[in-house]
Amino acid sequence: MWIYIVRRLVWIPILLLFVSLVTFALGRFGPGDPVVVMLGNRYDESTAERLRDELGLNRSFVVQYGDYMWGFFKGDFGESLRFRGRPVRDLILPKMWVSAQLGFAALIISVGIGLPLGFFIATRQGSWIDPTSVALSLFIMSIPVMVIAPALLWVGCLKLSWFPCSGWGGFFDSRLVIPAIVMGVPGIAGMTRIMRASTLDVLGQDFIRTARAKGLSEWKVNSVHVFQNAMIPIVTILAFSCAGLIGGAFITETILGIPGIGRFAVDAIFDRDYPVIMAITLIGSIAFVIANLIADISYAFIDPRIRLN
Repeated sequence: MWIYIVRRLVWIPILLLFVSLVTFALGRFGPGDPVVVMLGNRYDESTAERLRDELGLNRSFVVQYGDYMWGFFKGDFGESLRFRGRPVRDLILPKMWVSAQLGFAALIISVGIGLPLGFFIATRQGSWIDPTSVALSLFIMSIPVMVIAPALLWVGCLKLSWFPCSGWGGFFDSRLVIPAIVMGVPGIAGMTRIMRASTLDVLGQDFIRTARAKGLSEWKVNSVHVFQNAMIPIVTILAFSCAGLIGGAFITETILGIPGIGRFAVDAIFDRDYPVIMAITLIGSIAFVIANLIADISYAFIDPRIRLN
């Protein structure tokens, strides 16, 4: 297993170089000029040239890319073009932490309700519970965030005054409840459907019939044999969901006034703030690669038949 882990880790720098090169090239050769955005109505050609020299934007593509990647691997993400003099690391890491807390709370709701519900529905296949639960979960999933967020704010904040209407106070603050529900409830349907399909696939396997023929109790068959094997495809989804926590949620964060990375990333794209865009892209890439590695390793512990070579 250790050889497999080392081999996968060796690929991380190669993948990051490829992702960073594509992102850097799109930013430099794509439409729009960050200097024009920064100066706005105060744009003057001589001022713009002076600012480009100061920011190093007049240097060759190879030199700019090499300098940025050398600094990134040393932990220096550069300075923001929008917020002059502010290190990118100081700007994005606190916002990523906010988005990660919100995403984790939403994931707890999705997983905590979706997985048991999907397992329960699968064991009740053929009864009215199965189609009713699936239809209800799909209906809830189809409700857009622009509808469910104002509705929860109207009920929970204005009418009942249970929670504050906006802002952020941390993971254990009451202001987390509504954003977590807004983000977590749609995920319940997805988790329910995936867990149901995976459980039904396992229930049809020969080793389940053998376990029942040997006289094992239904509880032991479901908890030990069915649930454990049904979790194999779920692990991949959970791993990538955890990796996506730092990506933020633009609509939810904007509507509920949460200072996460989602809105900040969109603003950076419109402002052509290349260092911020590069940092968010590379950190997200690292998170997804590590999540994929963790998922592959987890397979070997969930299913002893799987071996990592």
